[in-house]
Amino acid sequence: MRFQRFSPHACTRVGTVLLALLAGLCLPAAAVAQPAERTIDVQGHRGARALAPENTLESFALALSLGVTTLELDIAITRDGVLVISHDPRLNPDITRGPDGNFLASHGPAISSLSFEELGRYDVGRIKPGSAYAKPYPEQRPVDGARIPRLSDLFEMVKKSGNTQVRFAIETKVSPLAPELTLSPEVFARAVVAAVRDAKLAPRTSILSFDWRTLKTVQQEAPDIPTVYLSMQQRGFDNIGADQAEASPWTAGLRYRDHGSVPRMIKAAGGHTWSAFHRDLTAAKVKEAQALGLQVLAWTVNEPSDIANMLNLGVDGIVSDRPDRVFQALGPKGLKPLWLPRPAPAAR
Repeated sequence: MRFQRFSPHACTRVGTVLLALLAGLCLPAAAVAQPAERTIDVQGHRGARALAPENTLESFALALSLGVTTLELDIAITRDGVLVISHDPRLNPDITRGPDGNFLASHGPAISSLSFEELGRYDVGRIKPGSAYAKPYPEQRPVDGARIPRLSDLFEMVKKSGNTQVRFAIETKVSPLAPELTLSPEVFARAVVAAVRDAKLAPRTSILSFDWRTLKTVQQEAPDIPTVYLSMQQRGFDNIGADQAEASPWTAGLRYRDHGSVPRMIKAAGGHTWSAFHRDLTAAKVKEAQALGLQVLAWTVNEPSDIANMLNLGVDGIVSDRPDRVFQALGPKGLKPLWLPRPAPAAR
């Protein structure tokens, strides 16, 4: 048998490799690369709408007590320039009672036509019994006397609660189809940005809209605040217009046919996050958006089977009227919220 003669230089190389391998075996567990743990942004839609009157301080307090990582809410602006939390630009008869204690017979006045003092005369603490709106929310507990709050009231409540982590997802309720009901998209967006900056909450805030014109303004005025592009492509409402030759009035001049997908439209617009109606999402669409560097949210996801399906698709967050159900779904799938929630009642 012949033995291979190694040069001193070759021996040095072999020794170096062996030492490296041995060192790797001795590395502490923390130093070994581990796959990133998947976390989910659990967003309370209008607070916790299925459990408490939507967009009221009571609903947001309940959502905080459940431990949500983000409070989702909608903004309207009164005649005297007060930013208030309301999904509807006009008073909704299904949830609004007048000074006489009776539910409005039809849509009420535009919030933009009322002063904040005048708005305070209306009660939004329960759903009109027997209405179509009431059917999906049999567990909502009424809070008679609840009023449409100011955005500043919510900021103050969260501050008093001591919660320094929860985020705010603020939707600008502006429509290109009803410009007479609100301020212009640009003025509206600037007002929201100013309120967020005044509260020193820009690092914990994102601004979202179906009307992408407002998001364009936010990106120009406040590039540090993430923009969330809302979309829905259903028969009842479609702000994308994939089959249209011209750009949808909702998409700030972007045409679907020029980009071929909603994620590519949002990437071209400079957006941070895609928030899609959950029935429009597929695993392929989620992967495409994430490959483009976008976060993906699914809204509004309430049923346990739908929540499980969205988690299986790989979304980054779920917007829900039942955030309690979202939390229940995370554990069995080995998922965690963005941070470990510390549920506590919010101070009023």
